[in-house]
Amino acid sequence: MNVQPSASEPAAAAAVAVPEAVPALDTAGPKDPGPGPGRGAALVPIVLVVAGGLSVQFGSAVAALLMPKAGALGVVTLRLAAAALILLVVCRPKLRGHSRADWGTVVAFGVAMGGMNTLFYQALDRIPLGIAVTLEVLGPLALSVFASRRLINVVWAGLALVGVVLLGGGGFDRLDPVGAAYALGAGAMWAAYIVFSARTGRRFPQADGLALAMVVAAVLSLPLGIWESGAKLTVPSTVALGAAVAVLSSVLPYTLELMALRRLPASTFAVMMSLEPAIAATAGFLILNQALSTTDALAIALVIGASMGAVRSQTGARKKRKKG
Repeated sequence: MNVQPSASEPAAAAAVAVPEAVPALDTAGPKDPGPGPGRGAALVPIVLVVAGGLSVQFGSAVAALLMPKAGALGVVTLRLAAAALILLVVCRPKLRGHSRADWGTVVAFGVAMGGMNTLFYQALDRIPLGIAVTLEVLGPLALSVFASRRLINVVWAGLALVGVVLLGGGGFDRLDPVGAAYALGAGAMWAAYIVFSARTGRRFPQADGLALAMVVAAVLSLPLGIWESGAKLTVPSTVALGAAVAVLSSVLPYTLELMALRRLPASTFAVMMSLEPAIAATAGFLILNQALSTTDALAIALVIGASMGAVRSQTGARKKRKKG
């Protein structure tokens, strides 16, 4: 979500735990809603954020159900292609008037987006949803820590590391080391996604950059999806489920988050998004019957706490700089 972060903090504070953050849907950034009509109105953006998180993670759960039919790479292709088509129709981005640097930025954004999705779904095919999202969150968390360069954030990084060690149970072979590696790789691509999301938001109006980057990601994923799934991608029921995943995991949450950020401070939004691993674990339990052990639940709680602490410390630092 483009909330116009400073150059030294490339969207890390505002998107430390936003798996599917969307850039530049609102180029004006969060707006002060002014005096609202009451507590009920103040709760509306919070409800929107929670609904967006639920949509993303339950969309991932539906994708996990689709994998036996289309494969992990096939699901990525269906999701990105459907999302690209929807965004192209809705946004109708302009192709003229952009510099070579603009196109380089949007291509890099698309590569990061495609890599993030491909690696995450490979992880989802091997390890539980809640654990996959928890490991993936470490990428944005690391970006947040490095961007702030504050000693307190070393504490948050250490807390997250403790959570990762607990998830591994002393060795990641319990989780499937390949799946864990894919999730960590997805986290690294998520960090790159955040950086290029912010840059794309500054170069393209509204959601034009997002739509074009989604096309790049879809084109890159297409050969992989065809190689793994072939004719399975043309089965009507599979295409329908792929479109459902695109709507649940991309289009709907982007819209809800946009509406929320118009009335919700970016810092509050980021802290709430730190709850994504918990939402993912709930979706995995309800839809995929992926129960977590007490140790896994504690590990997820530690990573959530580290994400929330990192966001809070960055917010406090910015307030002090403004006062100074």
